[in-house]
Amino acid sequence: MRFDRRHFLASTAAIGLAGAGRAFAQGYGQTYKVDSDEGRPVANMRLPGEIVGEIPGLKGVTYIGPAEAETTLYEFFDYNCPYCRKAASDMVSLAESDPTLRIGLVNNPILAPQSAQAAKVVLAVQRRLGSAAAWSLYRILLAGRGTIDGTGALKAAAKLGVPSAELETIGDSEEVRLALKAQMRMAADLGLAATPSYVLGNTGLLGHPGAKSLARMIAATRRCDRIAC
Repeated sequence: MRFDRRHFLASTAAIGLAGAGRAFAQGYGQTYKVDSDEGRPVANMRLPGEIVGEIPGLKGVTYIGPAEAETTLYEFFDYNCPYCRKAASDMVSLAESDPTLRIGLVNNPILAPQSAQAAKVVLAVQRRLGSAAAWSLYRILLAGRGTIDGTGALKAAAKLGVPSAELETIGDSEEVRLALKAQMRMAADLGLAATPSYVLGNTGLLGHPGAKSLARMIAATRRCDRIAC
């Protein structure tokens, strides 16, 4: 799979510049007073609905949960973010405990070239087999240890029954490249500079607050369309 460091850095810079015209979250404070599972303040900010409304149109987003769900939680993440490993476990718990919740996984590989390589493999799986398979691979990769790269992602994906050569071809396609670029641009437009970050309703959250905190925010969003009523 072709993805060298120079190409990655150039692509990331281009995405950042492309999103700079719409980026507005210069610094997240606390629009709503919410705490993490450890009792720490969670940085959050109200987001423009017109930009949030574009997220469902992104290609390559992995979804779990009912398509007609009232509430969708989007996670913007990097496969080599240590906090994203805990977040992945909590996403699984939320999906299992709240079957009416829809979760959308959006790639934002800003930490390392290896993260972009892995994202391309998972996007290839998503394109070839759908969201259920991509969700399984997300769980497998983030449950492991060490650096997650394209080679490791291909080995893990092989267990799903798709030849690595086929996934490499799809991962190197223009469709996957544009999908990844659009997902990263959306993160930049929303000012989601940390991984993981979340979009719940029209609110952006920086960092992982924990499963219990997220569950409280989801419940509040259902009651009053805000993460804290």
